[in-house]
Amino acid sequence: MRKMSLFLTLALLGCDQAPPDDTETPVAPAEYAPATQPTGSDPRAESSEDASSRLDDVLASRPDELQARYEHRHPKETLEFFGIEPGMTVVEALPGGGWYSQVLVPYLGEEGRLIGANYDLEMWPKLGFSEDEFIASMKTWPADWPGQAQAWRGDDGAAVEAFEFGSMPQAMEGQADAVLFIRALHNLARVEDEGDFLTTALDEANRVLKPGGIVGVVQHEARPDTSDAWASGDNGYLKKQFVIDRLTEAGFELLDESDVNENPKDQPTENDVVWRLPPSYGTSGEDPELRSEMDDVGESHRMTLKFRKPGG
Repeated sequence: MRKMSLFLTLALLGCDQAPPDDTETPVAPAEYAPATQPTGSDPRAESSEDASSRLDDVLASRPDELQARYEHRHPKETLEFFGIEPGMTVVEALPGGGWYSQVLVPYLGEEGRLIGANYDLEMWPKLGFSEDEFIASMKTWPADWPGQAQAWRGDDGAAVEAFEFGSMPQAMEGQADAVLFIRALHNLARVEDEGDFLTTALDEANRVLKPGGIVGVVQHEARPDTSDAWASGDNGYLKKQFVIDRLTEAGFELLDESDVNENPKDQPTENDVVWRLPPSYGTSGEDPELRSEMDDVGESHRMTLKFRKPGG
């Protein structure tokens, strides 16, 4: 039951903070229509210096409780490593409560697009932790989430759209500059043998990208000496070589990796799950001593990998 509670927390929050209280009432779009850009405009006219300054401003504008996670999640360094710039079209897998989405929407700007990609609706019951009410809410997520994200746009934020893996609109093919899998691969991996969910998500990531487009991965990393059974995704962790192999099989080239999200203090045993750590504290309950131990560790040890779709 304890592990089930941990997984429910993950599903509801997507490993992130809950959305702000002032989100607008979701409004379903009549049908999918790609965002358009003004004739003659250059969607990436900002210099890298301007883009960096814009990202600094967005990050500085967020509430203190979200900024407190920067020392563990390194959003500026991570997005710059992946080469994310204003004006891009970016697909974010499992945006959850919007921890990264609330950065990306204002940062990409009015010439940009953020496309949320949720898990396949058929996947949630197979995970074994989602309650009926939560699963029912996922049925309308592709229509609800863009409406929720309107609250994050400000005066010049990106257009926002959404789809579920396994149901990507054909009109989105070849539209994206980047696809981000930030702490989103483990659940896809753990139920892969029940419906090819990881295979489908990576296939659609390939199809949605332009030639030369980027796939950015941030994922809880299992140590190489742990067993494959423990590092299957059930406990939140995957091995780096497994991720590289699966992305390579899906047609992507590994370009680079960064140590920006590594945390050598995270040394789990095979009795541990990633959600024992902050911000979930899934095994701590109300035990202040155990919570303090988890705070000393910090958030998980994470791989940060940059892949490219050939061509372009």
